[in-house]
Amino acid sequence: MNTSFGESLRGVLAGLHVRRIMALRTVKVCAVVGLAVTLAACTAARLAYNQAHNATYWWLDSHVDFNNGQSTPVRGDINAFFQWHRTNELPVYAGLLQRWQTLASQDMSATQVCAEFDVIRQRIDRATEASVQPMARLALQLDAAQLEHLKSRQAKSNEEFADDFLQASEAARIDKRFERALSRSEMLYGTLSAAQKEQLRASIKASPFDPQRTQAERLRRQADLLKTVKEAQAAPDTAAERVRAHIARIVQSPTPGYQAYSDDLIRQGCAQFAQLHNTTSPEQRANAVRVLKGYEDDLRVLSAQR
Repeated sequence: MNTSFGESLRGVLAGLHVRRIMALRTVKVCAVVGLAVTLAACTAARLAYNQAHNATYWWLDSHVDFNNGQSTPVRGDINAFFQWHRTNELPVYAGLLQRWQTLASQDMSATQVCAEFDVIRQRIDRATEASVQPMARLALQLDAAQLEHLKSRQAKSNEEFADDFLQASEAARIDKRFERALSRSEMLYGTLSAAQKEQLRASIKASPFDPQRTQAERLRRQADLLKTVKEAQAAPDTAAERVRAHIARIVQSPTPGYQAYSDDLIRQGCAQFAQLHNTTSPEQRANAVRVLKGYEDDLRVLSAQR
């Protein structure tokens, strides 16, 4: 689906909540069953989730270049976050996956899809709140060289986005988005028919996604992050409050008109998913149920591990 709402649900499941504060990318809107695939597949199930704390540390380190004194407390915060997430959030996701197996076997409306997405958004907000204090502590520790390192990583991310969505021709951009959407869809349903692929491509062409507008919002968020860190360092007692406010400006952009654009993307994404799902055959829906059941089982095993 298309981008909006912070660049959520990519990478390691729980690490996303840390990443969206530090990386300030746009979260891909995934809804209902498609979101379940992203949540579970991104962690490569049990093995990857058990290593997610290391992956999150190295991802953050690549952005700010931790010094020796920062590494141990940061690892401690990450480990504590994942333990909380494993205990409190994975059982909830497993329950959602169980419910989605029933949904996968029947037709769905765009309204139903968006309702399920709202449930996921609430879980993301809950996990994001759990990361506020650790991120506030980290913000207070970053020195000038580390902020410059972060700025360079932001610039690299912007170049990658431009290569994918701004410099390429419109046809090439649509092809790239179609390939990603097709991969996600076939991960769930198995091979799509020619007619289903044509419908998926058509819905992508009709999307209100505007790469220039999205890039402008990315730049705003990146500048906001750097400003937030500096303001927190100038008034350490307010660090958590400032991080929380920064997150709020990601969820609800202060840029005039951007929230309406973001909401349009979500509605279109929900409609896109429902339209494709309602064309699936009994065999494709059965495949979706099997996939979701496997993810549910994985999450239940993971949530029981301590």
